[in-house]
Amino acid sequence: MRQVFLDTETTGLYPEQGDRLIEIGCVELVNRKLTGNNLHLYVNPGRDSHEEALRIHGITTEFLRDKPKFSEIVEQLLSYVEDAEIIIHNASFDLGFLNKELELLGRPRFKDYVSGVVDTLAMAKEMFPGKRNNLDALCDRLEVDNSGRTLHGALLDAELLADVYINMTRGQDALLMETVASEEKHVTSVSVDLSGVDLPVVMANAQELGLHEEVLGQLDKSSGGKTVWKMALENAV
Repeated sequence: MRQVFLDTETTGLYPEQGDRLIEIGCVELVNRKLTGNNLHLYVNPGRDSHEEALRIHGITTEFLRDKPKFSEIVEQLLSYVEDAEIIIHNASFDLGFLNKELELLGRPRFKDYVSGVVDTLAMAKEMFPGKRNNLDALCDRLEVDNSGRTLHGALLDAELLADVYINMTRGQDALLMETVASEEKHVTSVSVDLSGVDLPVVMANAQELGLHEEVLGQLDKSSGGKTVWKMALENAV
């Protein structure tokens, strides 16, 4: 299964008000293993970033001046993500910008090029209700090292998201491995005739019987006198 973790940086928050993409980072995971076949693109948006956005990503207009327009990298991006499952944190934000860029070129929406989109923010809210679930909070909670994240960067954030996702879904992976192991395990049964063997019967001694009764009493007390064996004995009497 091919999955791509995707993150973007933008000039601001609102694509419908003219904000544009400036950076795209993609990290590839195949059968839950990072391949190193990543994609990192800077895009000249043709406008300045808002001051608030610039403080977050630190990508200046001067740096982007000689970078390609989105129209020049669109084929490379779409070819890379084609038919993959795309995993994004707060997917509606990134998809909003990707869809706007594609719309300006007369192209279909981003989801038309991929097999599906998973939003890890929605996953995190379900797994950790009532807690902070931004990327930094998830890194801290799942012990993913984000010490290098002084500023937001699309490729770095996609790499961190991949680690977060692997940790969030580790139980699913273990279950899959257990299922595969069970299917592959071959068991050979051997019949052994024990009819001629005199098996000894070992009886519990008084101390063991006393300890057993004590444990039963504790269980009966904790269940409010509703243990099955006690009810069965009372009904038998």
